[in-house]
Amino acid sequence: MTDTKTIGGKVEKSEAEWRKELTPMQYAVLREKATERPFSGEYEHEKRTGTYTCAGCGQTLFESDAKFDSGCGWPSYFKAINPDNVEERIDRTHGMMRTEILCKVCDAHLGHVFPDGPPPTGLRYCINSASLRFDPAS
Repeated sequence: MTDTKTIGGKVEKSEAEWRKELTPMQYAVLREKATERPFSGEYEHEKRTGTYTCAGCGQTLFESDAKFDSGCGWPSYFKAINPDNVEERIDRTHGMMRTEILCKVCDAHLGHVFPDGPPPTGLRYCINSASLRFDPAS
């Protein structure tokens, strides 16, 4: 039997279920707000055409045409596929003030967004590979 619930469009799971479904790195990033080491993520150098979805629930997050090489060590995107699919929260940890990005469906920590990206948005969504799944285009 599963502990998964969908309440008001949100996916809710017990911590035991999250631990069972996610790798240790995914759990640390998505549920505990950890960060991968820079330049270590699976999708940092991904160049194929496709869609990036949440590793926790499958919500669509980013398209490959919005991905760019920011040199920061994590996959970077200048826009979300749909702004309503992500949630922004102020993050005051580590003596900084940043904008955290979470999946709107399962509240998974994805990374942060910064105002130093390329046109047309000027944004840089700096996202942990562990928080993503890549679905290549057919």
